[in-house]
Amino acid sequence: MLKKLVVEFKDELDALGVRVDALDERVAVLEENLGGWKFWGELRFDARWADEGDGAYDRGYYTHRGETEFDLNRFRLWMSKQIDDKTKFTARIGRNNADDEGLKWERYFATIQLPWDSFLMVGKWNYDWEGEAGLYIDEDAWFTDTTWKGFYWRKNLAKGDITLFAAHTEDKYASGWTYVDLGDFYNYGARFNFNMNDKFRIAISGLYFDYENDGVARSYNEHDVIGTLPYTLEDYGTYWADFGITFSPGFEFKGAYYVQDHDGPSGVPQFDDSPNAYKAIIDVSQDLLNFTSLWIEYAKFDPNFHIALQPWSAYGAELTPNLTAPAVLNVFETEVIFASLQQKWSDKWVTYQRYGQFNHDPESYAGLTGSYDITNWTFGVQYWYTPTVMFELAYDDVDYDNGWRDNIDSSLKDDSLIRFRTHIFF
Repeated sequence: MLKKLVVEFKDELDALGVRVDALDERVAVLEENLGGWKFWGELRFDARWADEGDGAYDRGYYTHRGETEFDLNRFRLWMSKQIDDKTKFTARIGRNNADDEGLKWERYFATIQLPWDSFLMVGKWNYDWEGEAGLYIDEDAWFTDTTWKGFYWRKNLAKGDITLFAAHTEDKYASGWTYVDLGDFYNYGARFNFNMNDKFRIAISGLYFDYENDGVARSYNEHDVIGTLPYTLEDYGTYWADFGITFSPGFEFKGAYYVQDHDGPSGVPQFDDSPNAYKAIIDVSQDLLNFTSLWIEYAKFDPNFHIALQPWSAYGAELTPNLTAPAVLNVFETEVIFASLQQKWSDKWVTYQRYGQFNHDPESYAGLTGSYDITNWTFGVQYWYTPTVMFELAYDDVDYDNGWRDNIDSSLKDDSLIRFRTHIFF
């Protein structure tokens, strides 16, 4: 109605010196935050065709079932309300499970501005320290980019920030987790991030999991199959330092060094209760190289090192299956070389390529024979029909050495995938 009045009386308003464009901007702001509420979201639909009906893509992140899968794997409706000048409520609704059945509240939290340039998030929130540091480009982080219920506090500094959080998970909400009988647990985190200047950044972080049934629990869930370990599951912590060195705009060298501290299990002579891992990354933007961006990453993991997520499984195949298993079952030294390139030809067209070599060397005490290396490569093209609608066609190929299929999991065999994706933002 207000816009109609502006159009109707445009000449009179111009004569009075009233800027009509300014009114339009104010109306847009009113519509965007009508009643203090704001809504936005996305929808992502994949059509996927795999070479194998029971192959590698059937066991990964997106649970591709059969040779053909049409999957609405992401729909997210965000909402927020600015309650007052110090308090904001945010929530997100998404799909309930991999079968697209039902909805669930994936986020709901309040952000409260506190004194001393700090804020507190209370509720169910997500944090991603590795993402903030630019430590990954593919599917996910190693440990962060996870969602918890609890308190998350950050204090902003002139050249960095300090963050603390405490979260608690009830046993009844943990039944679908990998470790099914660990019971209630606390998760604590702390991070100090400091920008020494515009060229160098360094941060120190730590996470600790404190389980109610540590020292008793033995069961874990792998692809909906419950297994029982001969050893108990224990509390553990992960601590790391990460850094970034900017040589010039668009050219950065960055990395991280991780140390884990496992409380057990005891009585396992081969178990390393303090394994290490590290990564080193060269990140060059297309603005610097003109024709392509370039990301080259090297990572190495000791046996018994455990991560929370699958960092390079962007197309569903498991590329580091040992790293998300219980730490006592990871009997491999793992080396990763990963490269990702992207070419933006215009506002409409983007092409990309990715390649990963994942070498897994079993420890001699494991008694595993054969080879366990994995190779994965992808190429794809994106077309942005509008700034909010993207179509993508990609081909992904994964090759497993025979040791995985013969000794670990029969589904970990050579496979390939064609994926046509429609991604809409609103």
